[in-house]
Amino acid sequence: MQALHWRERIFALRREILSERTFSIIKPDAVRKGHTAAILAQIEEAGFKIVAIKRTSISKVQAEGFYAVHAGKPFFAGLTEFMSSGPIFPMVLEKENAIADLRKLMGATNPAQAEEGTIRWKYAESIGENAIHGSDGEETATFEIGYFFAGIELK
Repeated sequence: MQALHWRERIFALRREILSERTFSIIKPDAVRKGHTAAILAQIEEAGFKIVAIKRTSISKVQAEGFYAVHAGKPFFAGLTEFMSSGPIFPMVLEKENAIADLRKLMGATNPAQAEEGTIRWKYAESIGENAIHGSDGEETATFEIGYFFAGIELK
């Protein structure tokens, strides 16, 4: 029995070591249209563990801080206005290859180019209102997680 206990701990540790965290937001358009539960179900069905999630709203200034990397780009004002237009669900997700796997699950930014079955193919209306955000790399994920979640919120 003791050997089984250690084996379970080794497998748990291996999963933890191989796991990667990423950040995602269910955007105001998807929340408004009632797609939150379906998107969360699709994320969980794809093997992601939801480490942290909350329903919140952000101001335009907070959206500008979050998307500061895009300041000066033609879409910046519209993006920050949209992201502050209603409730959102920021979340921290975990699994092996989380960043790449979430990007694939989300689909192309332009829903017209998204693969069938992806979140954006199913729920997005346009490039601007595309249902979901996901980190594009480790550094971005670290920044984005910290922007919305205090360390105490992450187990």
